[in-house]
Amino acid sequence: MSRFQFVADHQHAFEVKRLCELVEIERSSYYAWKAGAPARAARAGAELAEKIRAIHGQDNTLGAPRVTAELNDTVAAAERINHKRVARVMREHGIRAYQRRRRVRTTIPEPSGQKVPDLLRRDFTAQAPNQRYVGDITYLPLADGTNLYLATVIDCYSRRLAGWSLADHMRTSLVEDALKAAAATRGGSRALAGVIFHSDHGSVYTSKDFAKLCKQLDVTQSMGAVGTSADNSLAESFNATLKREVLQDEHVWPDEATCRRQVFRWIVRYNTRRRHSWCGYQSPTAYESHHAATLAPAA
Repeated sequence: MSRFQFVADHQHAFEVKRLCELVEIERSSYYAWKAGAPARAARAGAELAEKIRAIHGQDNTLGAPRVTAELNDTVAAAERINHKRVARVMREHGIRAYQRRRRVRTTIPEPSGQKVPDLLRRDFTAQAPNQRYVGDITYLPLADGTNLYLATVIDCYSRRLAGWSLADHMRTSLVEDALKAAAATRGGSRALAGVIFHSDHGSVYTSKDFAKLCKQLDVTQSMGAVGTSADNSLAESFNATLKREVLQDEHVWPDEATCRRQVFRWIVRYNTRRRHSWCGYQSPTAYESHHAATLAPAA
């Protein structure tokens, strides 16, 4: 803290003259410093705005909390910036996170004779990785009027996309491949033994083939109520975030190759770089690594 700032912080409790004598500065110098405060604040705000623009230029979907995390990631504790200040500077300089509201129906439920309970009941939390997963299918529209379909398997603990599959169909093999990919990510065919996989009542999830795969992997199925998106809101939120951040102002992908490339790039970034509020503004993989590190001493 500067001597001038010390006087400013204590001037309501003590005389300015006495404070200036104590810190050995001239009163005229203090008042000159005080008069220049607005200009200094403006310069500091402009410098901070430039740093924010640099971060925002790399990813325009970042809001104030994630921008703050980026700014504070490599500075000393004494230099850390409050998220309220970042939000204020972003407002003053017109820097806004990209937002898009779009109403999309992602699930067409089908009647099924299979009885699967709701084991999560909208509690999308877990005590450790690889305990609870949620999954869904979302369509990715192409300019020629066709769609690609993305099936996801998301870990409730870290929000990591542990498994996914992208295809031009919605057959059962789409969700089977996503679940198999999650097993491979976690270590092999027995890696998902004992975990819960929660989904909606889409026909592919209620199919005999998918139930057979879950049994082979020792995965317990869970399903929300028919037609209730809130019962699988974590998966639906992921889908909405992907489309908003990748498509932005566009309504469709120009072609299949571009769609596959952009979605793959975003998924890699989502898991390894994108700061998630649920993870304390760490990436999902960093959050899981931190969990593993906390357990290491006890091992």
